[in-house]
Amino acid sequence: MKLYQSMRMALKSINSSKVRAFLTMLGIIIGVSSVIILVSVGQGTTSQITEQLNGLGTNQLTVNITGRGATTSLTYEEALALGDIEGIANVAPVISGNATAKNKTDNVSVTVEGITPSYEEVKDFHVQAGRFLLDIDNEYRQKVALIGSGTAEDLFGTDNPVGQKVQLNGISYKIVGLLETKGSSLSGSNDDIILIPISAAERQLKSKGVRSITIKTTSADTVAAAKEKLESTLDAKFNYADNAFSVFDSQEMLETVNSTTDTLSMALAGIAGISLFVGGIGIMNIMIVSVNERTREIGIRKAIGAKKFDILAQFMIESIVLSGLGGVLGVGIGIAGSWLLGKYSALTVSIAWDMVLISFIFSLLIGVIFGMMPANKAARLRPIHALRNE
Repeated sequence: MKLYQSMRMALKSINSSKVRAFLTMLGIIIGVSSVIILVSVGQGTTSQITEQLNGLGTNQLTVNITGRGATTSLTYEEALALGDIEGIANVAPVISGNATAKNKTDNVSVTVEGITPSYEEVKDFHVQAGRFLLDIDNEYRQKVALIGSGTAEDLFGTDNPVGQKVQLNGISYKIVGLLETKGSSLSGSNDDIILIPISAAERQLKSKGVRSITIKTTSADTVAAAKEKLESTLDAKFNYADNAFSVFDSQEMLETVNSTTDTLSMALAGIAGISLFVGGIGIMNIMIVSVNERTREIGIRKAIGAKKFDILAQFMIESIVLSGLGGVLGVGIGIAGSWLLGKYSALTVSIAWDMVLISFIFSLLIGVIFGMMPANKAARLRPIHALRNE
């Protein structure tokens, strides 16, 4: 019997029992679609976090003073002096806190940051209208402010906020600039914010000393060396006290996040892959049942000249077609499910096309591996014994 005839007979057998064939493929369908969806979600999350970290800048360091008391904080002048360290291009000390922002009728809770003009360059955060803060604003403790686009919309709607007044915990500030829309980052929303001069923030937020500094190095290549010198300087400043400060390196964090999410994605894919294995067992069981049901048919075919390879090919093709169709349906459901998750949920989804191909190939291999034993059993039947089967 030709291979083409074996294929026709295999397809005819599958077509004669559609419900059983579909239930046999169900494990493969669930396995393939689960792998694609889970890996796509993992890859999308990785891409989102990577994009946010890259948005921080690959040549940035962030210093957080974590100790308590006046001895574990930096003065404004000491923070600026860190800019003299070799490899550091600029520093942006920040004093942050929360306040209630109010105009004539509305009020919202916002994050307030006291900054210097260098914040614009270091953070790459600019205004879309008005002006940024100036050195003179800090020097004379001017009551001026930059307002985020989200806060501006909450307080002023579609009106231009530049030139208007806003009260922070009852203290009036003149808005001199509207910040560009930045969206959210790892630290939260960049649009629900108000920036004021750091000298005014010390009184406004009742904060003594600088406890957060964003540092821009001369290039991405100098980050490691600058970080080492920075840590040495701060260690000496705080008398080598434990847990007095931490230095956040976006490059190291990026590598850690990528490694963690890749491991998590593979773990999720492995868990979903169990469904493929279970689906393979289902195919093997159904094929064994099929061989037992068609024992007499196999005997007749062998009696009229069918060879061992012909019988083996028929049942192997049947097994591969079942797993292949299951793989195709699983790929379709996986891609559709990933697209729907990305469109109608808060998750970031990026379809992993390499995993789509791997999942489909693996589903075919499942058919080969788990179809081998039933096909071999059918091919080894002796005609005389098969014909005696009722």
